[in-house]
Amino acid sequence: QVQLVESGGGLVQPGVSLRLSCAASGSIFAIYTMGWYLQAPGKQRELVAAISSGGTTNYADSVKGRFTISRDNAKNTVYLQMNSLKPEDTAVYYCHLDALITMRGRGVYWGQGTQVTVSS
Repeated sequence: QVQLVESGGGLVQPGVSLRLSCAASGSIFAIYTMGWYLQAPGKQRELVAAISSGGTTNYADSVKGRFTISRDNAKNTVYLQMNSLKPEDTAVYYCHLDALITMRGRGVYWGQGTQVTVSS
């Protein structure tokens, strides 16, 4: 079994920062990529940022220069530092894991989601 535990969401004013964390646990043999997706009401889930095992990062155009994804391989944890938050960043943020699981093979897993609301 694989578990993804997210934390760090909340209600903030425009311009401030938040840091999301996602810790993966379970029978993980190797992690390929970890990342964050968001889903706003009435819209499809979309990529925010992802990071590979080698540290290669990928960002949505809307967050480039404001958000930074990082990863602690020893802790199987991924972070999303979100600066200069805007009301349009409001969404549920989901942690994403692409990993090789012992006795199961490669799979994709999702966290339960954490709400980020940016409002004055």
